[in-house]
Amino acid sequence: MPLVAPPLALYVHMPWCVKKCPYCDFNSHGLRSEPPPYAEYTDLLLADLDADLADFGAAAHGREIVSVFFGGGTPSLFVPELIARFLDGARTRLPFAAGCEITLETNPGTVEHGRFDGYLAAGVNRLSFGVQSFDDDKLRRLGRIHSAAEAEAAVKSAQDAGYANLNLDLMYALPQQSLDGALADVERAIALAPTHISHYQLTLEPNTAFAANPPPLPDDDHAWAMQEACEARLAEAGYGQYEISAYAQPGRRCTHNLNYWRFGDYLGIGAGAHGKLSDAAAGSVRRRWKTRHPRAYMEAAGGPARIGGDSVVDADELPFEYMLNALRLVDGVPLVEFSENTGLPLQRIAAPLAEARRRGWLAEAPQRLQTTALGQRFLNDVIASFLD
Repeated sequence: MPLVAPPLALYVHMPWCVKKCPYCDFNSHGLRSEPPPYAEYTDLLLADLDADLADFGAAAHGREIVSVFFGGGTPSLFVPELIARFLDGARTRLPFAAGCEITLETNPGTVEHGRFDGYLAAGVNRLSFGVQSFDDDKLRRLGRIHSAAEAEAAVKSAQDAGYANLNLDLMYALPQQSLDGALADVERAIALAPTHISHYQLTLEPNTAFAANPPPLPDDDHAWAMQEACEARLAEAGYGQYEISAYAQPGRRCTHNLNYWRFGDYLGIGAGAHGKLSDAAAGSVRRRWKTRHPRAYMEAAGGPARIGGDSVVDADELPFEYMLNALRLVDGVPLVEFSENTGLPLQRIAAPLAEARRRGWLAEAPQRLQTTALGQRFLNDVIASFLD
């Protein structure tokens, strides 16, 4: 089956934050004595976009952008005028779909609440708050710079400014956290009535402060009990789970993340940003990532040195890459999308697909790829079975 170009999104990386959290392995850089060159960086983001569009040619030109996501770092360190400058420039280069979802990540401890009006006027129609917990002791252990009261005040301020589409990030299995503590965080989040809640387990990532000096974390059985109990409470409150760590009110699933999980395309702009682009004419899937350090990225000024790596995904790796995303979705995906989005025949995954169904990891649905409850619990094993 020929490769079909999927929807196209735009990811924009803002690399600075006030202070690096000990669990964070993202490309983020704490503030120094000199303020970052926010305005210059914004202009170079547009230069980066120009250069990518020139490099990708027909594979990117003219395709609608279905979502924009400002991630970090802490994007809310950028004033609304700079966010507007980027969005206005991006719209002159690529068509934005009607109702394009535009998300900005924000840290409750950094944003000036008066900025929410400005972000809304700039075109940002969805905010994502990095709350992580409503327990002040846990927030201190996580290295967060905000309190529970500040998080609640920030969310309410955004709602007062007119935001109707909000996500709250929450972690569970925190240092010395109990089941009751995890549920209490979920209750505080539900009380704020966001449209979306991301609820994910704290893990020790390589090259982080927590990996070097691990805090006392709940064991796997206690973490699983927290996940199950919180999932049930979120469902009771009207938040349907649609991905391993994502819960939404009806009609409020995150377009941008859904595009990732359905193996959609995305342009990655900014220091350390990753992108993926399908070239239907060439029948190939290409990945590109930018150089990580903000200074080196800016010195490249939209030139070739801004690229940290660029490669076509080998056909033997595509099944694993596809399953790494699609199998995270609770409802699964139509089986035909595997061939449409990889250009590979279903025969390439026939053997591991049959074995995963035999083990009870995948549902017995001939036209659908969907994990069972058992498959969700052992998702890493399910995905690894599709390695060539």
